[in-house]
Amino acid sequence: MESLLQKIYSNDEFIQMIDDLLNNDTVKQMKNFRQHYETSCFDHCLIASYYCYGKKFNLDYVSCARAAMLHDLFLYDWRKKQDDRKGLHAFTHPKTAYENASKLFDLNEKEKDIILKHMWPVTIALPKYKESYLLTLVDKYCALNESYQEIHNRFCQKKLFRYAYVFLCVLFIRL
Repeated sequence: MESLLQKIYSNDEFIQMIDDLLNNDTVKQMKNFRQHYETSCFDHCLIASYYCYGKKFNLDYVSCARAAMLHDLFLYDWRKKQDDRKGLHAFTHPKTAYENASKLFDLNEKEKDIILKHMWPVTIALPKYKESYLLTLVDKYCALNESYQEIHNRFCQKKLFRYAYVFLCVLFIRL
């Protein structure tokens, strides 16, 4: 992940586009919260934003990348019960992120929809824009990638699992 972050920070055009977000004190607070395993909420959003920045999709990459940087601006540890939070994190955090982002930045309609609907289909309401669907897919990809790395590392540390993996590989090869 470090090499990806280096690549992101070396892309001057991308960094300039979201510079006001990156330098906002509230957005910086996302560095204090873990998103998936060892990935901070800030890094998760930055990586998702970078993937949404792709100009080749012929979409509004500026709105998509900016909304992606703010899509998890909820500023709490979602693994711990919050007395003031009604409902499960997966269902409630898009609205929390949207409310926090709206207080700090002037969001356009597309950015609002992207943030509010990034958990589709969990949150049921259909995204209105292609860019909203893009972040939905990118967010799931990032979550799986961040989780896979940690699960894979833990799996490889256990001898029994390594032997079982080798055994299964040999078994499938023989089939």
